[in-house]
Amino acid sequence: MTNTGTRTLFLPGAGASADFWKPVAQRTRLDCEFLAWPGLGDEPAHPAVGGIDDLVSLVLDRMAKPTNIVAQSMGGVVALKAALAAPEKVCRLVLTATSGGVAMSELGGSDWRADYYRAFPHAAKWIGEPIEDLSARMTSITVPALLLWGDRDPISPVAVAERLRRLLPDATLHIIKEADHDLARTHVDLVAPLIEQHLTAS
Repeated sequence: MTNTGTRTLFLPGAGASADFWKPVAQRTRLDCEFLAWPGLGDEPAHPAVGGIDDLVSLVLDRMAKPTNIVAQSMGGVVALKAALAAPEKVCRLVLTATSGGVAMSELGGSDWRADYYRAFPHAAKWIGEPIEDLSARMTSITVPALLLWGDRDPISPVAVAERLRRLLPDATLHIIKEADHDLARTHVDLVAPLIEQHLTAS
């Protein structure tokens, strides 16, 4: 059975805009839904959102039936936490340039927070707090996962992707040359078919 008709949720990173994934999605035949993150980036805050776990709840609320998830950067942490909370609701995962809930600093990741708050001075401060280490729990996520990484990403270097590939039982890593943290925007024509192929595989 293929996943052609399965709903796909697209999750942005800390930039938070629902528009982030649209250039990629428009080059696919996927049934797409795009989420934004209240209180992050330039998105207006919502009193019900005060941390990562609230974003996970937003995602789970959109998953009335089994769903694919495509996630960028911080959105990858949300995606993995959603998969841990409701494994029966996740069909396949695509994670791009994310920490995924592993210790980025020990793997060479640069600290992105100062640049982020300069770009988005009104963003919620909780986004800069330490992220829960999901390493020990990640081995229970058995759905097929595609990891898309740029070989020039200073925030989430390839070493992070390799750690995730070892932890996730059914993960495939694809490294895009000359790509940075925003590879989903700068390499749309490469990223879109890789995502569609993964999500529609039998």
